[in-house]
Amino acid sequence: MKTILKIESLCKQFGDVQVLNGIDCEIHEGEIVSVIGPSGCGKSTFIRCLNGLERPDSGRVLLDGVDIFSSEAGLPAVRSKVGMVFQEVNVFAHLSVLDNVMLGLLKIRKLPKEEAKGEAVRLLRLVGLGEKLHAMPDALSGGQKQRVAIARCLAMQPEVILFDEATTSLDPKMKTEVLSVIRELARQGHTMVVVTHELKFARDVSTHVLFMHQGRIVEEGTPEQVFDHPAKSLTRAFVNNLRSLVFDIDTQDYDLYKLNAEIEWFCQRNTLGRRYVSLELIVEEMLTKMMPFTGPIHICIHCKEMSQEVSIEMEQEQFSSQIVGREGTDEISLMLLQGLCSSITEEQRGTTRLVRMEVRSE
Repeated sequence: MKTILKIESLCKQFGDVQVLNGIDCEIHEGEIVSVIGPSGCGKSTFIRCLNGLERPDSGRVLLDGVDIFSSEAGLPAVRSKVGMVFQEVNVFAHLSVLDNVMLGLLKIRKLPKEEAKGEAVRLLRLVGLGEKLHAMPDALSGGQKQRVAIARCLAMQPEVILFDEATTSLDPKMKTEVLSVIRELARQGHTMVVVTHELKFARDVSTHVLFMHQGRIVEEGTPEQVFDHPAKSLTRAFVNNLRSLVFDIDTQDYDLYKLNAEIEWFCQRNTLGRRYVSLELIVEEMLTKMMPFTGPIHICIHCKEMSQEVSIEMEQEQFSSQIVGREGTDEISLMLLQGLCSSITEEQRGTTRLVRMEVRSE
């Protein structure tokens, strides 16, 4: 398999902070490499070094065997071969969708205008924007703008496409649109390096996964190896932490808005779409049953093994009465919970009441 990018002993420091601490890896033709890890571990700095947006303090990035920072390579040529889609939506506001994509075809690839137009139309249709050719960016959603950015990147015919958390600023619906485009590019055989917190997406689409921690690649392998059978404790802790949301309530005046925001973010990072609406309803309904406040409430929401199966556990100390049983339970409230859950179980552990709910699939 042809090696497109070879990274050797890459180090980068900002002030006193060592962001990259000896990265070694290879990117092969046709691979979809997902880069995962906690915030601040150096993921974005790493891929920005791959097309020269950041210059490492030491180490080398070889593109087709040539150091990209050498005079022989030339950074403008490197950036046409190693394209990038950024976290921030990055399109020219004063140009139409079609003109945004045509610009590089005319200025960099030097295609004749009609040929450039035909190629731009083809690429915009590829990303699902064939009916938006003459729209201005202000008329587009965030997801549509990001798809324009992908089409513009593809127009340069890059050997590798880098995605730096390209869906982070999007809502769940728009995020799904962009992830679907990336899936299609993977199906077509494009070589890609994707920095992402979308672990289910990374597991489904990737051929290779890099887990980074404190500027190092701690573990790498196939998605099955990294997600299902991680060898390192750091990897296991990271994967399990992203699959679970823990929220503790210590007072009756808890912050419901913060709890709902945590649930929404949990659903986004596990690619659960709008499932957070159901989860919010279930949690809110159960919390009303646990009031007035008699003791701390522990909430744990868990997404099982990178799947769409979600369970909720809610535990309260010093609670003595039955929560979801027939006696004393509002019938409409119980019907709502039963409609959203495939099962509800309840048990008493000393003075603590535990309610476990399996959330019904969409």
